[in-house]
Amino acid sequence: MTSDPIADLLTRVLNGYRARLPRVNIPHSRMKERVCGVLCDQGYVRAVDVETISGHKAIVVQLSYDAHQRPAMLGARRISRPGRRMYAGIDEFPKVRGGLGLSILSTSKGIFRDEDARLQKVGGELLCEVW
Repeated sequence: MTSDPIADLLTRVLNGYRARLPRVNIPHSRMKERVCGVLCDQGYVRAVDVETISGHKAIVVQLSYDAHQRPAMLGARRISRPGRRMYAGIDEFPKVRGGLGLSILSTSKGIFRDEDARLQKVGGELLCEVW
């Protein structure tokens, strides 16, 4: 059990990319599943499936590489941590890498990327940045 499950998710995915693995397994939670869904929708991972492995639910993330075996996700940073929560309103979402990355937020309407949260006109907790 980890004290910061979102940071654990990002670390597992980035370590999988660094090791050139085809997929990684992550312990299941609904929040992690939705964060992985946002990563899949934006093309940072190829596919996300929920499977039962050894009697426990797990999220299986298929990693995405280009033709030269370069990873689709170059980096990620956890913003809101258990020790210090960070919140942002609609006008306060940070630009990630000059607009080349995205922020993932937890809002009252669900987990969204920054652009979708602006369209929904909701602010929330800044979970992480991905580029």
